[in-house]
Amino acid sequence: MRYEILKLLREAGSGHITGVDIGACFGISRSAVWKHIKELRSEGYNIESSPKKGYRLLPGREQLNSFEIMNGLGTKTVGRGVVYFDEITSTNAHASRLAAEGCPEGMTVVAGMQTHGRGRLGRDWESPRDKGIYLSVVLKPPMAPAETPIFTLAAAVAAVKAIYAATGIRTGVKWPNDIIYDGRKVSGILLEMNSEADRVNWLILGIGINYSQTEDDFPAEIRDRAVSILSASGSGSPQRKSTDVQPGRLTLIRALLREIDEIYQDILGGNNGVILDEWRKYSVTLGKEVRFSLRNTEYTGVAADITDSGSLLVDCSDGIRRELLSGEISIRGIFGYSD
Repeated sequence: MRYEILKLLREAGSGHITGVDIGACFGISRSAVWKHIKELRSEGYNIESSPKKGYRLLPGREQLNSFEIMNGLGTKTVGRGVVYFDEITSTNAHASRLAAEGCPEGMTVVAGMQTHGRGRLGRDWESPRDKGIYLSVVLKPPMAPAETPIFTLAAAVAAVKAIYAATGIRTGVKWPNDIIYDGRKVSGILLEMNSEADRVNWLILGIGINYSQTEDDFPAEIRDRAVSILSASGSGSPQRKSTDVQPGRLTLIRALLREIDEIYQDILGGNNGVILDEWRKYSVTLGKEVRFSLRNTEYTGVAADITDSGSLLVDCSDGIRRELLSGEISIRGIFGYSD
C-alpha cells in the first residue's frame, strides 16, 4: 500500500495531496495514511507534510528497493519478481535457493552488499556496501545443457550495452566475459547451472559491476586491474560520451535488467548469430596477441574468432589454430601483460 501512495505522490508532481484524498483513493483512514507516510520516510523518501495542504514528495537521494527496480520496468521475463537485501552472503546463492523452491522464471536478487560474493573459478568478488551492483537472475530456458554457453556471451553483451545506455561509458569484453574499461575490469559475470542430462532446470546469471569504488576501495592485489563506473566517468576518456551525467545505481540496474531481458528473448527466438556478432563487435580480445596455458604448456598467438558455442580460436605462433573451451587468457595491454 505504501508504494501505491508513493505513486500517487509522484503523479502529483510539485502539488500537495491531503490525507483525506489519499485515504479516499485507497479506502483507508487518515491515520493509516500517516502510518504509510512514516514508513516511506523511514526508507529515505523526502515527504513534506502541511496541516492545510497535505503531503508532497520532494526531491531526495535515490532509493534502491524492490519497488523502485520493478516500477515500470517493462520487461517480459527478467525482473518479473525482485527481492532486495541491504546485505546478503551471495546473490547467486540466494537465487539458487529460490530456484530450488520453485520461484518463477525471471526472479531477480539484488543486494547492496555481499559478504561472500563469488566470481569465476572460485574467486571472491569484492562487494562493498552501496558501492557496486550485485544481482542474480533466475532463468529457465527450455534447452539442453550443451546449448547454454551462449548465455555467458549474451550476458557480457547485455552488460556492455547497459553500461553505455545508462552512463555513456564504452566498455569492451575480454573473453569470455570480463567487462573492461581502459584495460581494467569494471564488471564480471558468473553463470551457474542446475540440470539433468538432457535439460536445464535453471540457470543463475550473476553480474557484479564496480560502481563507485575509489582505487583505495579495491584490495591491493587487484588495484591495478580494477576500475569503477565512477572513476571511469570522471576520467575524461574518449571512451565516454561527453554530454552524459553520472546516473545512480538504480538507473544502471534497470538498464541492465532490460538488456538481459531483451537478449534472453533473442536466445529463445533462436537468434544466437546476432548475439555472437554483437559479442565480436564489443570484443577487446579478437585480433589481439594473447597468452594462455593448455595442458601445462604455455602458448602465444592471435585471437582469431569465437565459435558458435563461445570457444575462442587462437592462431598460435607455432602455426596451429587452437580452440579454448574455457579458462583464462592474458591479452597484451590488459591487466599488466606487456612482455
